[in-house]
Amino acid sequence: MAAVMDEVGNPSSVHGEGRRARAIVEEARHEVARLVGAQASEVIFTSGGTEANNTALSGHWKQVLVSGVEHESVLAPARQCGADVVVLPVNGHGVIVAEAAAKALSEVSQPDATLLTIQAANNETGVIQPLAEIAGAAKAAGLAVHSDAVQAVGRMPLDFRVLGLDLMSMSGHKLGAPKGVGALIVRDGVDGVRLLAGGGQERRRRAGTENVIGIAGFGAAARAAREELTTFARLAERRRAIEKIITATVPGSVIVGSGAERLANTVCFTWPGASAETLLIKLDLGGVAMSAGAACSSGKVGPSHVLAAMGLPEDVSRSALRLSFGGSTDDRAFERFSSVLAAIADRMAGMPAANSNTPGGPASRHEMMMGEA
Repeated sequence: MAAVMDEVGNPSSVHGEGRRARAIVEEARHEVARLVGAQASEVIFTSGGTEANNTALSGHWKQVLVSGVEHESVLAPARQCGADVVVLPVNGHGVIVAEAAAKALSEVSQPDATLLTIQAANNETGVIQPLAEIAGAAKAAGLAVHSDAVQAVGRMPLDFRVLGLDLMSMSGHKLGAPKGVGALIVRDGVDGVRLLAGGGQERRRRAGTENVIGIAGFGAAARAAREELTTFARLAERRRAIEKIITATVPGSVIVGSGAERLANTVCFTWPGASAETLLIKLDLGGVAMSAGAACSSGKVGPSHVLAAMGLPEDVSRSALRLSFGGSTDDRAFERFSSVLAAIADRMAGMPAANSNTPGGPASRHEMMMGEA
């Protein structure tokens, strides 16, 4: 990003400065496409995952099939686009009920005007959906298929072409790119998907001068994510170790979604009898940054629609915390988390803290900032 910061040209201009800016954008477009098995021509840059999801839902759909655990940036535009919305239930592990999905597909009356939108992995629990299976059934029934893959891209193998998707959303900051850049992958030949009208940028699907610096960062992050994908998968062993620590330290705690396949770096757990908001403050004072449910909802801690869809009672879901980490999270950070967790548990149990002299200054906070906290 620093290397292209002095490139002042508009990518739509034909002069030398414009052509250099265009080359930067197109190089990044190819890197993003390679990460997810798409064609470069299918990558439409956006301001992030929310805009990508809204763009996908902006088509003239008569009906939208959606799971109950989707991100709000999918659920809200689905409700607002004027289509008939069918919510597919999930089981207690957060996985879409296959029989219910099959029944809903069989009842679609206008398949060519119907969109199925299913996330690849959940942002709160890390639960991975059987996307290939459900997308295949939907395509066989004649539906268009969109996947919010924001949480999954770069953390598990995803191939847009193999999955048979028509639309797929991505967000740069989940990969280490700057905040404020993302992409919607639109299969060549899919029409009617456009959010911003104006100029001819982004194949006339997203008007406006491209964010060259942000897009350059997105391309670099996509390249790094592709090269490190196998390394990321090894974090599952670390996740299992953390979950053992949590269940041993917090009496009655439950690892949400433990019966399903999950992302390697995401842990959602409940702390019976406690308030997530209070726990977040205690963790923060100890230098540990976590969230209650989705990070974008952390400013207004409340019951999670994801956990509600999974059948968790409201009083239980209000105690749920999410821990996420990345490949750069080192042993010191995990040791600190274990220490702070034990200290909080001891205080809540009315016992002396086991490690109350652990400092919590800015340096230790930096150690524990985990991936996407």
